[in-house]
Amino acid sequence: MRRVQILTSAVFMGLLTACSTPQEDASKAQKHAFEAQENVAKERLALVDKYQTCVKESAGDNLKVEACDSYLRAAEALK
Repeated sequence: MRRVQILTSAVFMGLLTACSTPQEDASKAQKHAFEAQENVAKERLALVDKYQTCVKESAGDNLKVEACDSYLRAAEALK
């Protein structure tokens, strides 16, 4: 009988510690959302940098500048 009580208590304590509160879940979700936004912003900056580099290297060639526009469109799509 004593073993059953100890086992029941251990299982109950395990269940209590395994459960997280809604605030903890919301905090984790918010943290992941901020990280995702940060990654999108970094990707946009990288695309804009590629666009600027591409335009500088095109030396006024309109065909090359048009090819560079793909970087700019991709950056705008991430807004």
